[in-house]
Amino acid sequence: MAGGKAPTWQGQRSRPTRLLLLRHGQTPLSVERRYSGRGNPALTDTGVTQARGAAARLGGMPEIAAVVSSPLERARTTAQAVADRLGLGIVVDDGFIEADFGAWEGLTFTEAAERDPELHARWLADTEVPTPGGESFAQVGKRVVEAKNGLLQRFPGQTVVVVSHVTPIKSLLRDALGTGPELLFRLHLDLASLSIAEFFPDGGSVVRLVNDTGHLE
Repeated sequence: MAGGKAPTWQGQRSRPTRLLLLRHGQTPLSVERRYSGRGNPALTDTGVTQARGAAARLGGMPEIAAVVSSPLERARTTAQAVADRLGLGIVVDDGFIEADFGAWEGLTFTEAAERDPELHARWLADTEVPTPGGESFAQVGKRVVEAKNGLLQRFPGQTVVVVSHVTPIKSLLRDALGTGPELLFRLHLDLASLSIAEFFPDGGSVVRLVNDTGHLE
């Protein structure tokens, strides 16, 4: 196209910041399908293998400028595998920590529902309702978007790996898609899965990949 670079299908001409959103590998709590928020379990042997698989995939992308991680061990171990492949350090960002499940930490869905039936039902229906002693989905979304905005300022037009957890990654995908809270309850993200979202300087955004686990096969 004469006069400069042709716009994308969304109309942008400038380079986006691309976020490679990687969920951490398996832990004992994820095996038992228990709420795992601010607790700090290590990866299982399977989780370590998953992290290595993700690292092998991302290690072939020399355009990656940084590896950012939640402060929790399961995310940091996964991030370290990726960073080692790329020859990079890890940037720890508390904004990408998992939701605080409060008194439900370590409980299964059924156990939490039996412990606080009314509250659990309201929590699933209203993103403004916090867990007992913990966070609401709305609170998680606010801090995650703030952390994302910080990355856009720090790494404009670059590619960044963000190793995080289910709720923060869903919140970032929801932000990129501009959808309602129903996405939080209808989107499934596997352990060590990769999703990709791009954010443009003009405020536009696009999701290019969701829940890809091809590197685990």
